[in-house]
Amino acid sequence: MRGARLLRRFDALLADKLLDALRVSGVEVLTGFTPTALTQADAGLALESTDGRRIAGCDRVLWAIGRKPRTAELGLAAAGVATDEDGYIEVDKYQNTSTSGIYAVGDVTGQAELTPVAIAAGRRLADRVFGGQADRHLRYDMIPTVVFSHPPIGTVGLSEQAARERYPNEPMRIYQGDFVSMFYALTEVKPRTWMKLVTVGADERVVGCHVIGQAADEIIQGFAVALTMGARKRDFDDTIAIHPTSAEELVTMR
Repeated sequence: MRGARLLRRFDALLADKLLDALRVSGVEVLTGFTPTALTQADAGLALESTDGRRIAGCDRVLWAIGRKPRTAELGLAAAGVATDEDGYIEVDKYQNTSTSGIYAVGDVTGQAELTPVAIAAGRRLADRVFGGQADRHLRYDMIPTVVFSHPPIGTVGLSEQAARERYPNEPMRIYQGDFVSMFYALTEVKPRTWMKLVTVGADERVVGCHVIGQAADEIIQGFAVALTMGARKRDFDDTIAIHPTSAEELVTMR
């Protein structure tokens, strides 16, 4: 990968622990690797990087290089609709473009390019424009996201770094824990689960919840509801734990 770590927009805990897990499982991960050439040889494919590193004997190469919106031929400039340097349509929190009466939702705005997000943004826009709900809009800072990796990742809200940037003058407290899930109680290999809560303010409003480990993909949906409703750490503490589960760790953190 070209960067120094995986999942650059995710909390650093998730990225670091996923990289560790991949390497422990036998996956070779090269960081700071920018491809410059792909060649065919008798022994297979060879990939070279700008710093001179070379990976030879590859059977297959899968390019995962991102995507760009196909807006160039839409004539947006003629309609006064502004785009950024990559062609994404610029919108405010209400999905308004720079031209009154023209709206944009979904991947073309470059915000959380996920199908449920596009659907939710469209429904909220319809509520606002046609349903008389003047302040109806999608909160892009509270979108639950799952990476179906091994182990899976579940995350909602702000990363620790993003929270510090958004609330520089607010007191912040981070809660973090790790353990071996009971799923692995009798196995020789015992992967750990890691969890983090990011809280802001004197009342410790939870603005970020991050999990990597067994069942993280299922756990995060319910906690996304709590964060969207503005839950505080004390609300987590007052919730009775379901024992024995991994999810109970999020309501028993100290």
